[in-house]
Amino acid sequence: MVAQAWFLVSAALLVVSGIAKMADPVPTMGALRAARLPHRRLTAVALGGLEVAVAGYAIAFGGVAVLGVAALYLVFTVFVVVALRLGLPLSSCGCFGRADTPPTWLHVGYNSVAAVAAVAATAGGWGGVRGVWQTDAVGAIVYLGLAGLGVFASYLLLSELPPLLSLSRSA
Repeated sequence: MVAQAWFLVSAALLVVSGIAKMADPVPTMGALRAARLPHRRLTAVALGGLEVAVAGYAIAFGGVAVLGVAALYLVFTVFVVVALRLGLPLSSCGCFGRADTPPTWLHVGYNSVAAVAAVAATAGGWGGVRGVWQTDAVGAIVYLGLAGLGVFASYLLLSELPPLLSLSRSA
């Protein structure tokens, strides 16, 4: 159950991240450019669309689609590790469409745990949110509400905590 909850939160965060990339692809384009990957506007927008489609489908229907979320998080983990190890000049990893979200080892940890949670959710038989509603409506509302809080907390963890930590180190 914990892996399924973590999967739901991290998959919903992918939807948020994908929407942000589509709304403002410039930070993602910069991250791709720094990594010497294709970095056209269409590439960044398509990456965001892929995140929304894969994660949205996995949230709704579950099954093997959840492994798509694991694959995305694995690719993002590798990207951030390579960027950090090579010292790529990234002011942003591009994950939230913001110019001031630099990649950190915290991203690596979060992405790695999210990939493992998605695999575990698949093994545990995550059947999508429709399965949550098959229990009781009040329980489903509470569960999904807590998942929403988890998405917000994850966003803050990845976007706001690293700059705050760097400020505290420089003070």
